[in-house]
Amino acid sequence: MDNEREADRFKPPVDFVKTPCRNVCYTTPELNIMQINDKTTTTVWPRTLAWTWTLMLLLVTCFLYWSRMAMPICAVTMSKEFGWSKTETGMVLGAFFWGYCFTQVLGGHVSDRIGGERVLLLSTSSWAVMTAITPLLTNIGLRPLVTMTLTRFLLGVMQGVHYPSLVSVCAQRVAEGERGFLMSTLACGCYLGMMLVGGVGSLMLDWFGWESVFYGAGLLAFCWTFCVWKWLLQGPVFSFDSLWISNNCIPESSRTNWLHLFREPSVWAMIISHLCFNSTYYTLMSWLPTYFKDMFPHAKDWVFNVIPWFVALPTSLFGGSISDHLIRQGCGTATVRKSMQFCAMGAASVFIILLCKTSSFVQAVACVSLVVGLSTFNNSGVSVNVHDLAPSCAGALFGVMNTCSAFSGLLMVYMSGYIIEMTGSWETVFSILALVNIIGVTIFIVLGEAKRVDQLDQPQII
Repeated sequence: MDNEREADRFKPPVDFVKTPCRNVCYTTPELNIMQINDKTTTTVWPRTLAWTWTLMLLLVTCFLYWSRMAMPICAVTMSKEFGWSKTETGMVLGAFFWGYCFTQVLGGHVSDRIGGERVLLLSTSSWAVMTAITPLLTNIGLRPLVTMTLTRFLLGVMQGVHYPSLVSVCAQRVAEGERGFLMSTLACGCYLGMMLVGGVGSLMLDWFGWESVFYGAGLLAFCWTFCVWKWLLQGPVFSFDSLWISNNCIPESSRTNWLHLFREPSVWAMIISHLCFNSTYYTLMSWLPTYFKDMFPHAKDWVFNVIPWFVALPTSLFGGSISDHLIRQGCGTATVRKSMQFCAMGAASVFIILLCKTSSFVQAVACVSLVVGLSTFNNSGVSVNVHDLAPSCAGALFGVMNTCSAFSGLLMVYMSGYIIEMTGSWETVFSILALVNIIGVTIFIVLGEAKRVDQLDQPQII
């Protein structure tokens, strides 16, 4: 009897089941095991649970972008209140990307080990607090420039794990033929967030002051965290036992696999294209509110803060649907990914250049709307290409990609502010952004692939 009782103490927890390949797989009774190949297993959500999680991930991405874009939306008002120059405003906005760099790879790695859902819950609760207390930090006795720069940095640290966790969840829980549409659907959370902060946030800014924009984002994120913790996640949010089991089961060959990955031209083409796209995208999102204020001072804020993101919703869903449809019809996956990325970067660059030439508010809104709409095709291009190349470590690899793009985004946002202050020329900034886009998409078209290159010698645990 004592021997049996002693043996029971060392049985694995119910959330961890051994697969035939002798690796531990994080799962719950609701999840099904899916065999990727003869050596790697993963788990997929049943349809009902998948729809529930898709809705919740869509919402948290929406709230994340409200939180992230609260500062750019309020930047003009805050710069007047605190006496910031364009360069100082660019420093505050760019500080986000410094913090964003630090947790990308870590967030993806931990998500690949313990599950992206739990990492998302922990990160959301942290950035919800930071967003809610941002207005309070302007009154603690330090210069607002210092406190807001530090706040943006910490917000970047806390939000840096979000997209690597989403990619990890998609690789672990979603079948291959449904990933393009899922990522495009989740990306709609970004556009909904932009619409929400652009429309509701602009009204709150006018009616209640800039502080209310931050309070609103923090409150909504708190509500999401409570709902997921209460009804979707069972058991402790974080288990050191689960992390210990996962780390002890990592194959010794994993280091050589990473070295192998970074020898592949297709991996570098994906990283460089992602870097170029996000540098352009981050810069546009950070400075477009200021552009419209400078060029069209009497225009209504909600018009240019809402319409482009309203256009992005159907184009994102269309891009995801058509890409998955083309692949199911037998089109080459690499061809589909490259076509989507050309729309996102090549075609969008045309309208970025046209934005330099327009002097009409209506034409400017139309150009920005087309740029944003076309950019959504990235969700069916490079953003999904990481699943094609390395599904076993998609979260961590996406973290590497986002770290690179965060550094470049930081430089581009700050450099754009400096150029605008020194020359007053928006045309120069937009021309540089178009050139960066063209370079990135050209490299991806020439070197990009969609065949798996991680080639694990042993099964990778999820």
